[in-house]
Formats: sequence, C-alpha cells, structure tokens
Amino acid sequence: MTDFPAQPLSPLDGRYRSAVAPLTEYLSEAGLNRARVEVEVEWLITLTNHALFGTTPLTEEQKLRLRALYLDFGQDEIDWLAEREAVTRHDVKAVEYLVRDRLSKLGLDSIAELTHFACTSEDINSTSYALIVKRAVTEVWLPKLRTVIGSLRSLAAKHREVPMLSRTHGQPATPTTMGKELAVFAWRLERVAAQIAASEYLAKFSGATGTWSAHVAADPKVDWPLITREFIESLGLGFNPLTTQIESHDWQVELYDRVRHAGGILHNLATDIWTYISLGYFAQIPVAGATGSSTMPHKINPIRFENAEANLEISGGLFTTLASTLVTSRLQRDLTDSTTQRNIGVAFGHSLLALDNLERGLREISLAEDVLRADLDANWEVLAEAIQTVVRAEIAAGHSSITDPYALLKDLTRGRRVGATELAEFVNGLDITDAAKQRLLALTPATYTGLAASLVDET
Repeated sequence: MTDFPAQPLSPLDGRYRSAVAPLTEYLSEAGLNRARVEVEVEWLITLTNHALFGTTPLTEEQKLRLRALYLDFGQDEIDWLAEREAVTRHDVKAVEYLVRDRLSKLGLDSIAELTHFACTSEDINSTSYALIVKRAVTEVWLPKLRTVIGSLRSLAAKHREVPMLSRTHGQPATPTTMGKELAVFAWRLERVAAQIAASEYLAKFSGATGTWSAHVAADPKVDWPLITREFIESLGLGFNPLTTQIESHDWQVELYDRVRHAGGILHNLATDIWTYISLGYFAQIPVAGATGSSTMPHKINPIRFENAEANLEISGGLFTTLASTLVTSRLQRDLTDSTTQRNIGVAFGHSLLALDNLERGLREISLAEDVLRADLDANWEVLAEAIQTVVRAEIAAGHSSITDPYALLKDLTRGRRVGATELAEFVNGLDITDAAKQRLLALTPATYTGLAASLVDET
C-alpha cells in the first residue's frame, strides 16, 4: 500500500475548507503569530513613545515601517518562524527573534533590547488571543450568525399569515403560523447575538506573576500599571489588572458559553426544519446536478440541516471543553490552557460550517401551503380549546349554566377525529349566547391562530 502525500486530518482543512477559510485569517497558527508580532511591535512603539530608558519617540515613517512587520506578515515570516521554533522549541521566543531580526534590517538596532521588554510569554499570548478571537467573532462568525437571523426574519415575514397546525408533544395542537414559529428562532438568536456582540475581550500585561516586578526593578518611578493599561486599551481590548502569570480566561469562558448557547438554538432550528420537511410542510428546491440518494433517484435529502446539526454538536462539545478547562489554572500557571486554546479555531470552524449550511439550507426550501391547509382541515378537534374557553367565559359572565366545559369537550374530542359538521352541531346545542355561538361557528383551524401573524413584528 502506497503512502499518501500530505493530507489534512481535519475536514475543516480539507472537505470544508472553503466554508471556514475566513477564520484562518485569525484563528490559525499563522494568524496567532501575526497577532503576536503586532503586540511586540506596538509594545515597542509604546515604550519609545514614553521615551523610556533613554529612547526617543520613533518618527511616523519609522512606525509605519515597523508596523509593516505585521501588516505585511506573510509566507516568508511563517517559514522563518517555523525554522526558528524548531530550534527554540518556544513559539513566543521565535516571534521575539523575528522582530529583533527585522529591527536590524530596518536600522533600528538601538531599540532591539526593548523587544519583549519585561514581558512573560503570556503577556503576548493573552493579548494576541484576545485580538484574534475578537476579530474572528466580530468580522466572521457574528456576521454569519446575523445572516442566518436575517434569513429567518425574511421567511417569518413572508409566511407570517400562513396558518399551520402546531404539534405540541408531537400531537395536533392549537394552530399557529409558520412565520410566527420562525420568528421565535429569530428572536431567540438575536438576543444571544446581542450578548455576544457585547462581549469583553481582556488581556493582561503585568509580567511573570502579574506583579509588574521586572518593570518596577527596571524603573520604579514609572507608573507601569497605567502605561500597560493604556497600551492594552489602545489595541481595542479590555485590561485585566489582577492576574497570575496568565489572564484568567473568564471572558473566554463567558464567550464560549454564549456561542454554545447560540449553537443550541441553531440545533433546535435545524431539527425543527428537518421535521417540517419530513411532514411535507417544506419542499426542498432541487439543485441542478445534485444527487439525493445513490440508489433512490426521487430523493432530496435535507443534508444542509443534518450537516448543521452534526457540526453544532461537535462545536458545542468543544466549546464546553474550552469553557470548563480554561476556567482553571493550577496556582500561578500551568500549560493546559496553552494546548486547549489551540483548538479555539476548530470549535469556531465547526460552528461556522453549521451556520453556512443553515444559511444555504434556508435558501433551498419552499413552503408547501397546500400541505399545511390539508393538515389543518384534517384536525378540527383542535378547536376544542377555543370552544371550552368561550363556554367558561360565558359561565363567568352569567350567560350559561354549563358546569364542566372542559370535561364536556374532552368527552367529545379526546382521541377522536371530529369534523366541521360535528363541531357545528355541538356548538349549536350549547347553553351560550347567540353571539358566542356565532364567534365559534366562524372559526376554522386555519383561522384559529390568535395574534400569531402580528407577533412576527417582535423580531
């Protein structure tokens, strides 16, 4: 048996690469290293801006050339770091050496010793992870979630008036509209999306055990907490002033729990749409050239929703692991978080893949209104709720002598199919006012939807 050439082990890097490619700009190893270079460079600029240790502020031209180290970060830097890390066995140290090397080429050797000044690796890493996760969420993941929400809102508005038989516990129940049911998901997702959009992204920059000890030893007159806070906030991040060697990752735990929560709602959406398709409520729009089954030519399988369901389960498991692992660090530092955080991109990748499938799947279905109408017409017994409620109102108003309306309707309808004629005869025989009878006789399963259509406006 011959050996394959190098192959991706994860489907995210193989079969599904195109769907998750935007995340690799941020959550790949290269994306992390680019952010590390950015943090090292901006720290250098901060130190020289404060004219510390005899330095003078860099010129704008020098700053531009220095910032090009991360703005133009590419394959040359990726290869350079790989070669150097093979020697250093330390990824952050390799980044420090890269910056020093480039400083020399830029004629800035005079500030080389300020590279990685007073930093522990976690200062660079916590800041870099905060940057790449923030950018991945705000630039890629959250916009895709909002696209799905937008699709749901559009479908909800389109089908706001279309009556549908509800199926509480899987059984025929009080009718609703398809638009209202889709609006429920849009409303739930928007609420969690707003929480995610308001997430904090925290970093620390306080040295080996979070005490600024090296900073103070180098110059006790400098207000190091203030300088480092201003530095972190200048990057668009929140500052954590009280840490061990690592930033405590609580913001990550909160974020991943919220993303997992969104995934749970999306999973519910996927399984509900799958069920509506199986009931015939939604027809799937054929895609030219696509095969539904290798042996049954007629089939169009709901693969978008099944794929989304599976990937949401994978991402949910990973986000749960990330949250439960990152919340703990032994004493002042252990390395479990380092390995765990390398899987952030995998978790978001499976989540983004699910969102991509849901977005596409929602475009590939059409509502079969005739099926919904037929289902309603076959289940007139769902009006039993309306009848017994009106009778109770009549009793309360002193217009009826009926003693147990619920039992009356239960005897008529429970476990039985009751048609329009039988219900009309039953209503006409009730001890209620003519006005109440007329309201009930005017009802059909298709019109017994209450405020469902107007509730779509809540999204």
